[in-house]
Amino acid sequence: MAISRRRFLQSGALAAAGVALSGKQGEASVDAPEMRTKGLKSSTTICPFCAVGCGLVVHTKNGKVVNIEGDPQHPINEGSLCPKGGALFQIANNERRLQKVMYRAPGSDRWEEKSWDWALDRIAARMKETRDRTFKTKEIDKKDNKEYMVNRVEGMTFLGGAGLDNEECYLWSKFARAMGVVNLEHQARL
Repeated sequence: MAISRRRFLQSGALAAAGVALSGKQGEASVDAPEMRTKGLKSSTTICPFCAVGCGLVVHTKNGKVVNIEGDPQHPINEGSLCPKGGALFQIANNERRLQKVMYRAPGSDRWEEKSWDWALDRIAARMKETRDRTFKTKEIDKKDNKEYMVNRVEGMTFLGGAGLDNEECYLWSKFARAMGVVNLEHQARL
């Protein structure tokens, strides 16, 4: 006996309505959240992908992330997550995730492992070198041919990310302005 698509959907809808109206509570299964997270340490955090600030509940066992889900008590996302937030578990537990500083010298064809101290010292030295080389104190206006004090760095740009909250963006922009950087941009505008 052949059954049409319409008849199949009608039968399925009637069966679902009958189960829903029966008033019987379903039994807990292995897939129920209470069973999946039993015995795990749970903590709340914020999703790092954008500045929306969705709440997450992270479950760990022996210091390793075993489950991440949306926080139903959080006022912003109320337990739901976007595709990026839903994929956080794969990012936390990925064997290809870099956990050390890797450096490739100019002209080299291979990466070498470096320490965080080396990397931070190198970044600071390169920033100072660029600032010293491109710092501009005065500029002549072409319209009135007058010289004006500008005190700015034209060889650096600061690019902010959406993972920063308001307070971090404030500190980041204050640091950029203290350095004399006038080219401030943010990921959200690009």
